[in-house]
Amino acid sequence: MYNAEKTIIGTWGELWINSELISECTGLQAKATFQKVDIPMCGRLSKAFKVSGWEGKGTVTLNKVNSRMAKLIGDNLRQGKQVVCTIISKLADPTSDGVERVCLKGVKFDDLTLADWSANKALVESLPFTFEDFEYIDMI
Repeated sequence: MYNAEKTIIGTWGELWINSELISECTGLQAKATFQKVDIPMCGRLSKAFKVSGWEGKGTVTLNKVNSRMAKLIGDNLRQGKQVVCTIISKLADPTSDGVERVCLKGVKFDDLTLADWSANKALVESLPFTFEDFEYIDMI
């Protein structure tokens, strides 16, 4: 049986882009989605599958406090340059049994929101991205 106190809370998460702490980050999700091919098999009615590759996608969520992402992505976009980043996610809940860090490599953001605001509403940026590789640096 596990101890509920060991459950990791995202409040202690950190996001680093190109070795810079992004303190306004409120969330990060990154997934490796498996690509599969059907494998026909005689003598069974259910489908069988084989993993033939994977695709990395994710989203960074930030409180809007500056033009950091516009500077990182926008200036290069206008010059026809693609921004390729490294993201490090860190979870270090003080009641857990350690720290989990994963490095996302070959990160390319999918879009840049130029303006999106409403009166009496805290501004949040959501930045979808793809990535080419990952590596666990620390595991719990």
